[in-house]
Amino acid sequence: MALLLRDKLFPLLIFFHTVLCGCANDKGRGDFDRISQTYQVKQVGRLQKDKVVESSGLEIANEEGDLWTHGDGGNTAKLYKVTMQGDKLQELDLAPLTNIDWEDLARDEEGNIYIGDFGNNQNKRRNLAIYRLRGPELKEVDTIRFAYPDQRAFPPKKVARNFDCEAFFFYQDSLHLFTKNRGEGNWVKYYVLPARPGTYTARLVDSMQTNTWITAADISPDGRTVALLGYGYAYLIERTAGAKLFDGAKSCLPLPQTGQAEAIVFINDHDFLLSNEKGKIFRAAYVKK
Repeated sequence: MALLLRDKLFPLLIFFHTVLCGCANDKGRGDFDRISQTYQVKQVGRLQKDKVVESSGLEIANEEGDLWTHGDGGNTAKLYKVTMQGDKLQELDLAPLTNIDWEDLARDEEGNIYIGDFGNNQNKRRNLAIYRLRGPELKEVDTIRFAYPDQRAFPPKKVARNFDCEAFFFYQDSLHLFTKNRGEGNWVKYYVLPARPGTYTARLVDSMQTNTWITAADISPDGRTVALLGYGYAYLIERTAGAKLFDGAKSCLPLPQTGQAEAIVFINDHDFLLSNEKGKIFRAAYVKK
């Protein structure tokens, strides 16, 4: 959920991370290689802000390349189908669902859409949920409820508040979640859940330190690259068979022009789209060497 304080602090955070931090290493898990020359990033569209307030998730909607998106927490419980240029094609009302704090979208091989209602700014929610939408009109709704295995207090002390989440994707029958640390240090915790209805305790599988909060995630269609979106950066991590995700080769794409970006989706094995809370849509296009 967008906060006034966060909005005031955002320009300072971007300045600090861009000027002082750069794409530094994660203290023991390997360096992030800066790849600003490998991608061309430009704005390709804009969402209608009166139709989609604070775009906070993106997912592929069909073979034509249209997109699903939604508003941030506290807005209407609707999905919006839009073109890559931001023109609205469809409005899907999901009432009686409530948009407590919807933060990201995911899609499986069967075309089911997952909505992550797991925004948790104050780290005190006990009703974390992911909704799975099925059927030709995405009107069949199942619920995946979950808790974190390492959370003991609601909320924990301020230094330990790393149970907010704005980023996930579907891969191999599971949902992969990445936290947005509001506590001490920018540690990203990586959890896994079954992608089927039920009530679960998430499995903590890895953690890594970055330079900024993580606000969205996706995996490339070929399953080789994971993208984590932060304020001012996209972190690209190569998956290696038999190794932990964060041990893979890592690179960092500076995104100073995208502002407070909150959503990311791959449109092929290399290129991806971003949207920010002002409704601008950007494309990061891979430049062959």
